[in-house]
Amino acid sequence: MFSRQVSRIAARGFATSAKSSTRVAVLGAAGGIGQPLSLLLKQNPLVTSLSLYDIRGAPGVAADVDHVNTPSKCVGYGPADLEKALEGAEIIIIPAGMPRKPGMSRDDLFNSNASIVRDLAQAAAKVAPTARIGIIANPVNSTVPIVAEVFKKAGVYDPKRLFGVTTLDIVRSSAFLSRIAGSDPKATNVPVVGGHSGVTIVPLLSQLPEGKKIVEKGGEELAALVKRIQFGGDEVVKAKDGAGSATLSMAYGEPRATGADFANSILRAMSGEKDVTLCTYVESPLYADKGVTFFSSPVTLGTDGAVATIHPVGQLHSTEEELLEKCLPDLAKNIKAGVNFIENPPK
Repeated sequence: MFSRQVSRIAARGFATSAKSSTRVAVLGAAGGIGQPLSLLLKQNPLVTSLSLYDIRGAPGVAADVDHVNTPSKCVGYGPADLEKALEGAEIIIIPAGMPRKPGMSRDDLFNSNASIVRDLAQAAAKVAPTARIGIIANPVNSTVPIVAEVFKKAGVYDPKRLFGVTTLDIVRSSAFLSRIAGSDPKATNVPVVGGHSGVTIVPLLSQLPEGKKIVEKGGEELAALVKRIQFGGDEVVKAKDGAGSATLSMAYGEPRATGADFANSILRAMSGEKDVTLCTYVESPLYADKGVTFFSSPVTLGTDGAVATIHPVGQLHSTEEELLEKCLPDLAKNIKAGVNFIENPPK
């Protein structure tokens, strides 16, 4: 079921019809993810106004991107103009934050990025409380709950409009599995559920033919594939040797992809397309009884670009059940850390 739901969007590119005006804001637009993401959004015909913000460099990025010959208008804003950058935003994408360095996990980024995300969320809650918000800033498992708590304190929280962008895990799963199976990576749609770091990443390989063969065979090949999906980001961090983390693959704009296509999925739904489905990290009832109040699974959007249906994980192979069991305690801790950061802020 999952692979069918996700594959409905797999062969589609950017949609070509738009409502009269859609303003998208990128917070952290001058960073390694923000720049290619902004370029891809400038090419999307559903974006009519692109607002780029960063603590430094955003006006330059905006001037550069604005030269791309598409109709949308692109304006850059610096630290004194955060609220202005958010005015009228219907979609807000937040890739802001420090990148990982060798030896760091996404969870190690918490102390650096939690306050950055909190401050941006406070501005968004004040200026654009009804926007759909996509969080890329790591650790996503904790930063999404941080944004939720900020919006709750402001009295404007709508859980259906807050998303964690976890689809890089799907892109990696597609790439890694297709190389083993000899399949077309763009047609190899692996649903990935749970969270967005280490063992919280649960690829449901058994839910498509190419992956089912490997799952049923088991052994070292399966273990290596799962580990690479869960810790693929470490490969990039190590290879960049202190110069950053996964940025290009995170911004990647092909269908069924990450930052740019996340925004495109929301835009398509807002333009009237029905049954737009993507895997994303949202407030979810699926495992709330285990303290996991946020969980990534296939989600179908309504025509307002908000969550309409949260789909269950479906039938799992025994090895996937084990992965899910390992995922939930860690994910619950990550969520609690985000909530505690707002309830008991560091001094």
